[in-house]
Amino acid sequence: MAVRWAVLGGTGRYWAVLGGKAARLLLRAGPGLSVSYSAAKMVSPKTRYLVFFQYCGTKYSGVMQTSADQSGVGVQNYLEKAAQNLKPAVPIKFHISSRTDSGVHALCNSAHLDIQRAPGKPAFQERELVGCLNHHLKPEPIRILSACRVTNSFHARFSARSRTYIYRLLMGCTHHSEIPVFERDLCWAPTGGYLNVPAMQDAAQFLLGTHDFSTFCSLNSETPFRSPVKTILQADIQPSSGFLSHHYEHRGLEFWELKFKSRSFLYRQVRRMVGALVAVGQGKLAPHHIEELLEMKDARALPPFAMAPSSGLFLKSVEYDEADLETPALGE
Repeated sequence: MAVRWAVLGGTGRYWAVLGGKAARLLLRAGPGLSVSYSAAKMVSPKTRYLVFFQYCGTKYSGVMQTSADQSGVGVQNYLEKAAQNLKPAVPIKFHISSRTDSGVHALCNSAHLDIQRAPGKPAFQERELVGCLNHHLKPEPIRILSACRVTNSFHARFSARSRTYIYRLLMGCTHHSEIPVFERDLCWAPTGGYLNVPAMQDAAQFLLGTHDFSTFCSLNSETPFRSPVKTILQADIQPSSGFLSHHYEHRGLEFWELKFKSRSFLYRQVRRMVGALVAVGQGKLAPHHIEELLEMKDARALPPFAMAPSSGLFLKSVEYDEADLETPALGE
């Protein structure tokens, strides 16, 4: 095997390159020659990517990774399993921007990941990365939408400027069996048929702006460590459409979307806000009760019927500043 030597002037240290591995030899003067040898396998520099992905959340325990002793499996488990097929030099971890619960869907969630490849392997091109990941995700209702290189200081969660959720309601059903089969687990059909939408729209205005949303937060282990003060930038209720719904207009079913936008949300905040607004639409609460619930600042103050199921909730988008998504210069 050919050996190439380099001397670091005046240090007494020599470098030998053997078959692509760097080995350091430390030489000390004396009656005998003492040699210390260490070899380190070299890997390429890491490249950070931001990926946007979507999923149908019905079968998953949520987006976050679960351990082997848990009953459900998270979307992150499948993302990282697919990523290992890229043969990275270091295991790949997805850093998810926005947590979603069991049964909640995403039209577009995001995550960043670092990829280090074996020596001599170039960084993945964005389209190549998307194609490879989707190839290994094929059996699952999970798809990578796009990818872009970002700087090593970028963080999918903390760099996000806002998040937008939509909640799909179906009105006109007197029994759950009337929900179209293609809409199963993708909307909520509250009992009682139609809702008073104008009253719901009036009530939604109380949610806009900056408030302490303690009443609209389900308690969990993180609750004591997170500020309950959030700013709702958008709270809209608009008519929508169902899958191929123009083919069954005669049934008199109505689809509506509730849209909420904020930099971040508390645990189950959107579902509790939707549940309270639906209660207004059913006449169980008046619009001004939403303001009163906010002022109570107590999670126990929300009526037990004011919690929307997970099935109608979709993470619509995660927004970033354009400057953060500009392709970094080589080495950044």
